[in-house]
Amino acid sequence: MKKFTLLIAITLITFFTSTSYAKDDVDATEKVLQQRFIDKHQAMVPVVAVADMFFACNRQRYTDSYDYQIADLVNKMDKGQLAENLSACLGGESLKSDIALNFGLIGCFHSQMANLDQKKYDEKMGKLELLLVKLPREQRQKTFTKCVSEQALYFVK
Repeated sequence: MKKFTLLIAITLITFFTSTSYAKDDVDATEKVLQQRFIDKHQAMVPVVAVADMFFACNRQRYTDSYDYQIADLVNKMDKGQLAENLSACLGGESLKSDIALNFGLIGCFHSQMANLDQKKYDEKMGKLELLLVKLPREQRQKTFTKCVSEQALYFVK
């Protein structure tokens, strides 16, 4: 009977110890995956921001004859070329200018509303453009940062 009790105790200790190590391995793997995701997301945010700005700028100013889609700008265009295209479209304006920020907001919200029918899309974009005139820069910057961060999640997946 003592041997049987000792055998059960050893089995239970081994089980709980191995389960603990397995849990530690899962936790470590999960942390590595989370860090990779965070790193990819952080790398994607500036690319998405530039793509949004160029998309809206090009649609308004027609500096490039091709009608790009934001997903193509993010996923297919060389990042250096994307930056050059934006710079040419902005025509000397800084990336930190109100014009660039407004283009970025228009591009980002375009992505969020692309699934709407044309009438609703036009209505909401019209409201957005009115808000851009009224909102202070700080509020527009916060909104753009949040919008791009959420949008970048789509491209990280």
